[in-house]
Amino acid sequence: MTAVASDKQAALDEVGYCVFPDFLDRATVARICDRVEQLYEEEGENAGSEFRQEPNTRRLANLIDKGAIFRELISTREILAGVEHVLGPNFKLSSFNARSANANSDSNQPLHADMGGIADEQGYWVCNTVWMLDDFTEENGALRGVPGSHRWRKLPQDVLADVNERHPDEVLVTGTAGTVVVMNAHMWHGGTANRTNRPRRALHGFFCRWDKPQQQYQKVLLSAATQAALTPELRTLLAIDDPLNDHLSSGMERRSGFLK
Repeated sequence: MTAVASDKQAALDEVGYCVFPDFLDRATVARICDRVEQLYEEEGENAGSEFRQEPNTRRLANLIDKGAIFRELISTREILAGVEHVLGPNFKLSSFNARSANANSDSNQPLHADMGGIADEQGYWVCNTVWMLDDFTEENGALRGVPGSHRWRKLPQDVLADVNERHPDEVLVTGTAGTVVVMNAHMWHGGTANRTNRPRRALHGFFCRWDKPQQQYQKVLLSAATQAALTPELRTLLAIDDPLNDHLSSGMERRSGFLK
């Protein structure tokens, strides 16, 4: 796999995230938005129920099973190169979801590290990609992050008095629709309140190291038709034929009940 550019490597190492501005063209963004809105309408109040529902948001889960466009996005080589820089060469897709911050919502998402993850003796093990489907602005629920916190090996809830409050060092990650952010998901981060009269939509492609369980056990969630259509590269990325992943992710399914 081609390495991510040196400036993006430096940003991932030092800050905790890097930005690919205007990575998707407007036609592709429109195509994705059309499909996302179709799914929200079809799934209604059950939208996101395969994983998690959240106040003041609309969610979708299991996107790999819900359209070829999502399978195209998640296998994009430039973005995967950024993920590889964080996690090393042996990683897999953990989940692929959509999150839309509702208009006129008044609360921040708490600062958190994904999966409650702290880097271990092998290094980092969670990485997230954020695909902006609308412009991210200071008013509409942009991502907030605390630069450098991925290196602290601490969780915000163990250090901060209130994980919902603004952190003195936090920054807002803004950008135009079509921009993609690759983020070391050990960095403290969260969504912000959307104070506008329009929703703010994004996709979240979440990855983990090969020796960790998937957040959503792809082999169980994907239909037989979808699995039959996967390329060999996608089968590897989704760990469809990996016995270790079967052991790890099926165990997590039993413990957490995250599959419904």
